[in-house]
Amino acid sequence: MVLGWLMYYKDDRNQLGIDEFFLPFGGKLNKNNRWVRTAEIMPWDYIEEVYLESMSQETGRAAFPARIAYGAIYVKEQEELTDEETVEAITENPYIQYFLGLKEFRDEPLFNASMMVHFRKRFPVEALAKINEYICTGKRPQDECEADRSEDDNEPPKSGGVGKPNKNTSKKKQERRKKNRGKLLMDATVAPADIKYPTDIDLLNKSREHLETAVDILWKEVPHKGHKLPYSAKKARKSYLALAKSKRWTKAKCRKAISEQLRYIELATAQLKKYEAQVPFHDELYPRWLRDRLNVIPVVYAQQKEMYENGTHQCDDRIVSLQQPHVRPINRGKRPNPTEFGQKLHLSVVDGYTYLERSSWNNFNEGNDLISTAENYRHKFGCYPVAILADRIYQTRKNRSYCTQHGIRLSGPPLGRRKAGETDAKVQRQIYRDACERNAVEGRNGNAKRRWGLDLIMSKLDETAKTEAALNIIVMNVAHRLMRWLLRLFGFPRLVLVFQ
Repeated sequence: MVLGWLMYYKDDRNQLGIDEFFLPFGGKLNKNNRWVRTAEIMPWDYIEEVYLESMSQETGRAAFPARIAYGAIYVKEQEELTDEETVEAITENPYIQYFLGLKEFRDEPLFNASMMVHFRKRFPVEALAKINEYICTGKRPQDECEADRSEDDNEPPKSGGVGKPNKNTSKKKQERRKKNRGKLLMDATVAPADIKYPTDIDLLNKSREHLETAVDILWKEVPHKGHKLPYSAKKARKSYLALAKSKRWTKAKCRKAISEQLRYIELATAQLKKYEAQVPFHDELYPRWLRDRLNVIPVVYAQQKEMYENGTHQCDDRIVSLQQPHVRPINRGKRPNPTEFGQKLHLSVVDGYTYLERSSWNNFNEGNDLISTAENYRHKFGCYPVAILADRIYQTRKNRSYCTQHGIRLSGPPLGRRKAGETDAKVQRQIYRDACERNAVEGRNGNAKRRWGLDLIMSKLDETAKTEAALNIIVMNVAHRLMRWLLRLFGFPRLVLVFQ
């Protein structure tokens, strides 16, 4: 995505010293502050490279620096603020301004809150996944071809991080590094979107109201002949309320209300097309949000009509929100919400750090992503894992065959007969140990939702909602890395293993 109307000028990318930041009211910044430490962790040079991919180097007004753009959206997710509150926090906090790369404290807002949407658009989810990998491994992400050519240059994860092997090491150690090392944990979760719980009658009622709003706008531009609408808007509203306020929603009541709303939408759509034929450039009269709704309403009507005629509640690519038509229902079958509405995320955990493997609004079988996730592990660390710890949905014959081919132990009960010297008690102990270790990925999912905002994505657009979810994972990994630093600082190196 290239925003052709913007030009980007590179600034001095050297990290500003903590003592060089000017405070008009005197004093100095504390070097152990969390924002100062977080600024040391961030790969600002690589972030700027990612940022430049969405910029034009030829014409247009100057864009905000990459550090301000990325830092602003990071601060929002770190503190769980709104866009307006983020701008205020940046204005009030000198540590956050240092994190954003400013050289002195400013008591005026750096930008308008509406710029936060543009900042999120300039960091797509694929780019944030690479930034996250850089933060977790401490190394620049490689392309697949580069990783295949230099598999020996990466070292699998250890408790102390990832480092490059010495060229002078013995051949025995180099051969040992080629063997499978580390463990890969994987699981899928859903990041719910901020939408009202959808019902068919609510979607149809909102569609009818939006069509009536568009008719009201064009009614002022056409000659007044006859009635504005071929039906009574008050009666249509009463028809909806008769079901909405009912204590018992019987099947007969629902079908009657839905059929009436479908008929009202047909009449309103025909009347709107009649007025649009008389008003040139009618799209310019609609506000932007109404134009978006009018593009979605025909699809919603077609889906609801199909389900009404077939007597079902399912259809392909079902729209559950007029404001966010990209959101799909994800059937998880878990209590208390068996169906969730949001994006499905496939996550992997290595050495305590979480990686985003896949993000989609449509439901998918995460078991089919085991092979690609294992290959991503090899590209990151130069070898395959010793074991993959996952739940039953991953334990398919295809995945078992792949793991056997590459010397990977897949968690779960093995197929076929027991090997010589292997007892049921030994197998059950291994399954129990794998289940205990796999709880780490469940804990990371819970932390992301309970603390870092993955339980409710507030962004409304398709790309910005995915960006927000990926940022939540980055914020969680940075907090994890800072916790490890604090444990080492205070002399508790053994407790670092607990946070893996």
